Amino acid sequence: MTVVTKAAVLKGPYDIELTERELVCGETEVIVKNHLVGICGSDKNFYRGQLPPKTAEFRQEPGFPFLLGHESGGTVVEVGSRVHEYKVGDKVMAFGWNNNLAEYFKAPVEEVQLVPEGLDMDLASLGEPIGCAMFAGLEAGVKLGDTVAVFGAGFAGQVIAQCARAAGAYLVVVIDVCTGKLQLAKQLGAHVAVNAATDDPVQVIKDLTHGHGADIVVEAAGTETAINQATQALCHGGKFVFYSWVTTPVRLDISRWHDDGFTFVNACLVHHSREERQVWAPRALRPVIQGLVKIHPLITHEFKVEEIKEAFAFVAQDETAVKVVLRP
Repeated sequence: MTVVTKAAVLKGPYDIELTERELVCGETEVIVKNHLVGICGSDKNFYRGQLPPKTAEFRQEPGFPFLLGHESGGTVVEVGSRVHEYKVGDKVMAFGWNNNLAEYFKAPVEEVQLVPEGLDMDLASLGEPIGCAMFAGLEAGVKLGDTVAVFGAGFAGQVIAQCARAAGAYLVVVIDVCTGKLQLAKQLGAHVAVNAATDDPVQVIKDLTHGHGADIVVEAAGTETAINQATQALCHGGKFVFYSWVTTPVRLDISRWHDDGFTFVNACLVHHSREERQVWAPRALRPVIQGLVKIHPLITHEFKVEEIKEAFAFVAQDETAVKVVLRP
């Protein structure tokens, strides 16, 4: 059976449209009807023309035209002849780059995963970004009494900050340059919100900790400035949790990395092995199902898939957006 779908194609910087694609299910593939699709921060960078070098993450060359989208979930409508892991009607989350910004997408079986019981489909469709951020929050290893500084109050930073608060951090400091995002972080439990456009976050953290520095810093802003500020804000022997996907070269002040004995954690779930992700995703999503971490307030804007041009223009221009979704 051939499934015809409307799917996003990025023809060049700031030039996106829906095109008609025909999906034919391979022996070890499934075809999924999307329930909801998220726009990732990486999608925004791609839209601006910032395509990264090819890595294992990409099966297509990172050039134009680029088949966009990886955050989605929905219902299996077809399975390949050798597929035994899933059946038609199963609810699944996507964990791969398969032109998911579409009504339907096709994926290898290892790049989807069953929706955990109790997780509603709006959140399950964001299982990849939620799972990645939750994994980072758990891998940060926050202990009772820690001071945690989260650089970047986008979707991941907001989730990680909530994890730190729930894990028993004495002080959670969130740093960003967007007032709206900082206000949201405070509403969701951050103790202190620092606008790096007007205040020096390193000095604020030093003052709050009587010169000690943060026990854990999380870099979720994706900028050279944020990485270096996080470096300076971390205490001797502290833990640096690296989340961002930085696709262009940056200059780093790394003397303290060596001299102060930092521990580094590469905390993005999907960039570890697929086997680890299969085990970790349900664990990472459990606190969301339990209501310990709030996701719905982070879904700030919704468009229809047919409004894809408007959605991406909005994301590229409005820095107050946290998670923008499209509904087929």
